[in-house]
Amino acid sequence: MPIALIFGGTGYIGTNLAESLVADAGTRVVVADIKPPEREIPGVSYVHCDVRKPIDASLFAGLQIDWIFNFAAIHREPGHAAHEYYDTNLAGAENVCALAEAIGCDRILFSSSISVYGPTPAATSEQSTKLPNTPYGVTKLIAEYMHREWLARGASRKLVIVRPGVIYGPADPGNILRMIRAIRRGYFVLPTASTIKKSYGYIYGLIDSMRYAMSLPESLVLYNYVERETMPLGQMIATINEVFGSSGRLIRAPMSLLVLAAKLIQSVNPNLNGIHPDRVRKVGRPTHIVPGFLIERGFDFRYDFKSSLQHWKQARPSDF
Repeated sequence: MPIALIFGGTGYIGTNLAESLVADAGTRVVVADIKPPEREIPGVSYVHCDVRKPIDASLFAGLQIDWIFNFAAIHREPGHAAHEYYDTNLAGAENVCALAEAIGCDRILFSSSISVYGPTPAATSEQSTKLPNTPYGVTKLIAEYMHREWLARGASRKLVIVRPGVIYGPADPGNILRMIRAIRRGYFVLPTASTIKKSYGYIYGLIDSMRYAMSLPESLVLYNYVERETMPLGQMIATINEVFGSSGRLIRAPMSLLVLAAKLIQSVNPNLNGIHPDRVRKVGRPTHIVPGFLIERGFDFRYDFKSSLQHWKQARPSDF
């Protein structure tokens, strides 16, 4: 039976990958994370592990690990001091690669981010210039090269680097769910026009892409993951209305007004990170990512935005 070790595996992507591996491939899964799981998955073993420190190989004694998945990271922006991204994301990359060396595992999948590109107002593929402008994006790009150094030290090694866009799906309380709920209430307020494009990736499509990339023969596979095609925001709103039978609309408000409102809310309740001024600015910017590698390879994108909402609605109606 194959054995998968998932660092950062109690997070959203790690939890869904663990469920997929256990259910579909008969894989034994070990999750290593500093955070305990919100719910334990039957058939998954859990190990407490802080990737900021050297990882004790004896935690995995007797296990012949086939794949290591490195999802461990500090990622929420804003939400952390700049040094925390460096302390966690770079030390984590170093220590996970060192652990792979120590136990003789030759296959790693690393979850990077589209943040390595910086702003993406125009179509951005894997070959586009990388100009990260946040501590998260900078540390993710450096961590990519740290994993590639690990790859170069062994002829039999394989490395998959995935750069996901904003991921959404069942049980995720993020941007897409907030937008759906607002539209169903009648309106969605944004500091931007309905013509800007926003790239997102459905969680089950992301898992499909990982399983696909792992099966490819190349020693290095690097790709973006978002659903194709990236839609204008107005079309996304129309699709939400169609799927949920609502009639909500986009209301455009000045950026300065929304940022001021966010600052006032933050001054009253600093713990409301979802209404942070920087997050308001971020949501008003376009993100146009192209999954060029997967398109060129003929990968089967099972979901577009409409079918992903239909699948989500059926899989977990309580979210809505």
